[in-house]
Amino acid sequence: MTTKNDIEKVLWNACDSFRNKIDSSRYKDYILAMLFVKYLNDVYSETKAKYIDEYNGDERRVERAMRNERFTLTETSTFDYLYDNRTNNEIGQKINVALAEIENNNSEKLRNVFRAIDFNSTVDFGETKDKNAILRNLLEDFHGLDLRPTQLDSADIIGDAYEYMIANFASDAGKKGGEFFTPSQVSKLVAELVSPKENERIYDPTCGSGGLLLKAYNKIPSHKVAVYGQEVNNQTWALCKMNMFLHGVDDAVIWQGDTLANPQNIKDDKLMKFQCIVANPPFSLDKWDSGFLSALTDENKKKEKMSASLDPFNRFAWGVPPASKGDYAFVLHMLHCLDENGGRMAIVLPHGVLFRGASEGKIRKQIIEFNLLDAVIGLPANLFYGTGIPACVLVFKKNRNNSDVLFIDASGDGNYEKGKNQNLLRDEDISRIVEAYKARENVDKYCYKAEKEEIVENDYNLNIPRYVDTFEEEEVIDIDAVRADIAETEKEITEVQAKMDEFLKELEI
Repeated sequence: MTTKNDIEKVLWNACDSFRNKIDSSRYKDYILAMLFVKYLNDVYSETKAKYIDEYNGDERRVERAMRNERFTLTETSTFDYLYDNRTNNEIGQKINVALAEIENNNSEKLRNVFRAIDFNSTVDFGETKDKNAILRNLLEDFHGLDLRPTQLDSADIIGDAYEYMIANFASDAGKKGGEFFTPSQVSKLVAELVSPKENERIYDPTCGSGGLLLKAYNKIPSHKVAVYGQEVNNQTWALCKMNMFLHGVDDAVIWQGDTLANPQNIKDDKLMKFQCIVANPPFSLDKWDSGFLSALTDENKKKEKMSASLDPFNRFAWGVPPASKGDYAFVLHMLHCLDENGGRMAIVLPHGVLFRGASEGKIRKQIIEFNLLDAVIGLPANLFYGTGIPACVLVFKKNRNNSDVLFIDASGDGNYEKGKNQNLLRDEDISRIVEAYKARENVDKYCYKAEKEEIVENDYNLNIPRYVDTFEEEEVIDIDAVRADIAETEKEITEVQAKMDEFLKELEI
């Protein structure tokens, strides 16, 4: 049987073919693409072998049965074909052709997933000799990996290994890598907070590689839920499409493009509504408005800055966030996409959104006045790849029956596991947050339910220490007791010294 460890070992061996030749932020695409191709190859070959046996080699019936499978492959688009041609001088081009065939023959599910990958690139691989050596090693690394479904020790093994690699690449790539990956435990927390239900629509407007969407999707055992996402980065969008496919979410709708300036969730000229929204947008995105301003004429570009009137969907009527910090631009987009009947969303944001003033303060005031904010949850520092700053999770709901806001401070010692390079939320930490969120009761030094009036008195400032007092008073020192202890210690030292003197005298005799 093939275990997750077996897959991870092959993947890291494959990394060795690239290290010191290509930056990890680039070679991850080639390795993960090859894993995907090997997966397709092995699933397809085993399925075809099953039908050949079932229909006694009747090629016509076998072919008809294969057309009803999740995907189809031609002989020249299989991993086996590429492996057999691994010494071919044009192997890079042959891989590219194979990827194009996979896309063309499965356009409904896999269109453009390989468009940002070029196995024939001299920029990444160097000249022909060097390129062919790397690609031959890569094909040989994957050749011995058996990904046939009957040989896997669990149904989720491929998807899990895929996400494992994305996480490790994110860790290795620092801030650049962290842009497309939310740590698994944070994703789990967010999914728990929105609690998706059957027949709902789940949406992530900055979906990255799809981890948040998958965690929310897997909260529903029947998987009777519609999944939607949008990602601006071409390469990361492709990772997300492949990730969804590997997890069996074939009908996920993943758009590519700028969510703010060019949202794709449009139906009948209006933004689609979703019952569940999850997101970890890029923290304080600079120049988030560039997509709006690029549509202006050259003459107007010089004069005009971002205004609410530039948005055809009227998302910024409560205020236009500063150009240097796009946090509330994403919040406002998501609030406009949230279903009016009990829609809920959880979004990971930097702490600055809780207290920054100017236009952000005005937006925050409107959110409170319209009773949309349900909870503010402070997370420990150093949870995310590429940044050590602490983050928070804001939970929003439409049509709330209450007007209070629950504040949870989960950042203190004991609420997470300290790591050498990165801290970790444990299952028990997540459970405590979720239980506190559901209970909505005050817990000393952990959570506090603030009424709207109190928030207004604080000038709509949502900084958690204003509501959750985590101050630990220092123990009062009894000076007299300390003096008595010192005196007792000195007495004991004197007695010991006297005994030592007696022993020394005896030794001299």
